[in-house]
Amino acid sequence: MNVLRSRANPRVRRWQRLVRDSKARRAQARALIEGPRLVGACIAAGKAIEELLVSQSGINQREISQLVDRAGVDVVVLSDAVFRAVVDTETPQGIAAEVEIPAAAPALAESKGGVMLDRLQDAGNVGAILRSAAAFGVRDVFLSSGCADPWSPKVLRAAMGAHFSLQIGSSRNPVADLERFNGKVACAVPRGGVPIGTADLSGPVLWILGSEGEGVRPELATRADLRVTIPMPGLIESMNVAAAAAILFYEASRRAK
Repeated sequence: MNVLRSRANPRVRRWQRLVRDSKARRAQARALIEGPRLVGACIAAGKAIEELLVSQSGINQREISQLVDRAGVDVVVLSDAVFRAVVDTETPQGIAAEVEIPAAAPALAESKGGVMLDRLQDAGNVGAILRSAAAFGVRDVFLSSGCADPWSPKVLRAAMGAHFSLQIGSSRNPVADLERFNGKVACAVPRGGVPIGTADLSGPVLWILGSEGEGVRPELATRADLRVTIPMPGLIESMNVAAAAAILFYEASRRAK
């Protein structure tokens, strides 16, 4: 068994860049996913794995060996030290995979519903929203400039495999993109909107969610068909955007049944 033991190896350096550098990910349209859960989700969704990386100590673990068999691709074995140098977590789980970042963005003119994230910089929130979107059938996701990179390690971990059941794309001109959507555009606002319980959510809905600090930019909010608020009888003035997204997606999904 050949084992990569040098951090200076060009392939190792390239994987390190994919993990740590968003520009490298965009330029190469590749990302590195880590851990049995993400690799398993990728395989289960039928997505192609470019290269499968396994640590020397992980190669004989049952869960990892089963994933290797299911992946059906050649395995690159790294020494434990080199594997730790590549991945982003403090306690590596022994398996990672290089995957292609889909080039095509969702087609808004044909979308049956989705969410547009406007300047959400917190990677944990972006990942949690992706996870909720996948859970409640919100398939199309658009990220404006200023959002966290959806293929960064932290977003990938927070999304828990949601990437592989979603269509994710960037929105360079959010205003123009909104105009291509043929359904209802709903902007989430902390107060002053229609209560979620009485809002008209019939037909395809495209949600717009903004950052907790700045909210949705005015030029997007003014183009929404309705503004929706989650009533909060407690003493807290605002809700975490990822928590709010889960409530909004759930309510729309519940009514669609």
